Amino acid sequence: MIEKLKKELRQMANAQKAKDLQRFFKTGSGEYAAGDKFLGVMVPRTRALVKKYWNELCLADAKILLASEFHEERLLALLALVKKFENGDEKSRKQIFNLYLKNTKFINNWDLVDLSAPNIVGAYLEDKDKNILFMLAKSKNLWERRIAMLATFWFIKKGDCEVARGIAAMLLGDREDLIHKAAGWMLREIGKNCGQAILEEFLQKNYKNMPRTTLRYAIERFDEKKRKYYLDLK
Repeated sequence: MIEKLKKELRQMANAQKAKDLQRFFKTGSGEYAAGDKFLGVMVPRTRALVKKYWNELCLADAKILLASEFHEERLLALLALVKKFENGDEKSRKQIFNLYLKNTKFINNWDLVDLSAPNIVGAYLEDKDKNILFMLAKSKNLWERRIAMLATFWFIKKGDCEVARGIAAMLLGDREDLIHKAAGWMLREIGKNCGQAILEEFLQKNYKNMPRTTLRYAIERFDEKKRKYYLDLK
């Protein structure tokens, strides 16, 4: 199965798109995804392969693909795991959740995190203890911290914003812009799903310690007058 998937991905490969994607995803020396390699396959085509083969891909093979040097193969593995999680029973969901957390070193770009963390980590923890998210939020690994923040998107969409507020508060002092953006995005979603008053309560308490990027993302849905009010506070 793995060789079949790799072969079909390579048939879709595009050298120019690979170069473009490497620039877009910051793979240069010293950048956040330094050394990542691309085949040049766009996401819709990868999704089409997942739709075709997810049920045939066993967890052992998904784990092998997840360790690939090529971004698209890791993405394919994660999207397949999401699909298997959605269609699995409690036992298989736990296996996928555990596999995911044991292999976070391969979930090493923002798109890989964003397309998988809510639907695996968040979904699994919906009715369980969520302390693991607070542990991940303290990680030295940028991507584990983003996983912690993005996993809360699952709860936010269901109207439960408490954990998301806690993780966002923990990450206010983070040095990474990708974390500033993730926290701001989730705060904006808190305003959308749990009410602007809940978001403003958080802002009034934390704006002094909030990176400007986080604040800008958080207040995107505010009217112009209120956006100006918060920006002028900084």
